Amino acid sequence: MQVATTEATVNYAKKFSNYKDFYIKHNDLIFSKLGLGTFNKEPYKEENYVFHYIEGVKESIKKGINLIDTASNYRYGQSEKEIGIALKELIEEDAVKREELIICSKGGFIQLDYPFPENPYEWINENIIKAKLATLDDIELDQHCLSADFIEWSCKKSLENVGIDTFDIYYLHNPEMQLLKLGNDKFLKKIESIFKRFEKMVNMGLIKYYGVAVWNGFISEISGENINLEDLVKIAQKVGGDKHHFKYIQTPFNIGKTSIYTLPSQTVNGEECTLLQAAHRLKIGVISSSSLLQMNLFKKSFKPETGYLLDPKMILKNDIQLALQFVRSTPGIISSLFASKAPIHIRENLEITKIKATPRANYDLMYRV
Repeated sequence: MQVATTEATVNYAKKFSNYKDFYIKHNDLIFSKLGLGTFNKEPYKEENYVFHYIEGVKESIKKGINLIDTASNYRYGQSEKEIGIALKELIEEDAVKREELIICSKGGFIQLDYPFPENPYEWINENIIKAKLATLDDIELDQHCLSADFIEWSCKKSLENVGIDTFDIYYLHNPEMQLLKLGNDKFLKKIESIFKRFEKMVNMGLIKYYGVAVWNGFISEISGENINLEDLVKIAQKVGGDKHHFKYIQTPFNIGKTSIYTLPSQTVNGEECTLLQAAHRLKIGVISSSSLLQMNLFKKSFKPETGYLLDPKMILKNDIQLALQFVRSTPGIISSLFASKAPIHIRENLEITKIKATPRANYDLMYRV
């Protein structure tokens, strides 16, 4: 079973001498403070299948990123397959070892194939319902499925797409989509059945750790849509004991969407706290997503004060770099994901690795600017 290891991830980080504070240890792995994501919205658009992430993945790994993130439904499996091609080429070139990389995917959405089936409803009926991977009650909006059998099947399909034996982190993807429909008690029962299966999948060698990836599930201000992280940890302890493998969550965070740092959306031992505070107290690692808010952060230029606080020496050249410097510097976040296909943009983004993270005093002043 090939997975990321302590020794290999340390050796990877040591290749990059100017990245003095660009790596962080969590559990037994060394993570780059930025990770490469491969999400692209509106998967039904044909132009999403013209470009590819292959060269972007290769450039990222060569330039110091060892966290690669994807999901079964990202461009309906194409992103996973392109990561697989890139990894195969890099490993054959002896440019990287599998054990140096932290590779993550997610399951929960129904991953239709590309080219799209003529009748998606018939595809779901034939491949999921008749195959007894789930019932109609497990499926929401013909796109999201909360069934342990489906999740395991989805993971195996994703592993095949990426061409590896084991995911270092495998997430349950956006389960909050079904929270309102099920109600909290039934929802947590579903989570329990899936976490129990995840622990089995660890023993099977399919995954090393598991987690939950959300869009608004941990920070929703809408009543009835918020998931309390402590509830999930208690479920993990119930099904996996003190040595359970629920170790990570993934949630959006960027300079325009800061709720995980500022909003008291969680409770731990009856005390209100932010998501980052809750994760720290519960010993759950946080990976942030949507670092650039799908480029919606840049409709107008950042204030000069923002640039000065993040980069007093004015080394960085644009607002994209400043936005990445912001997430990379946030206390309590292991790594922050950004999506980029073009190697030239990845090189530009990684210019931030030549400077140190923003000091805590400057960082906290950002919230007053």
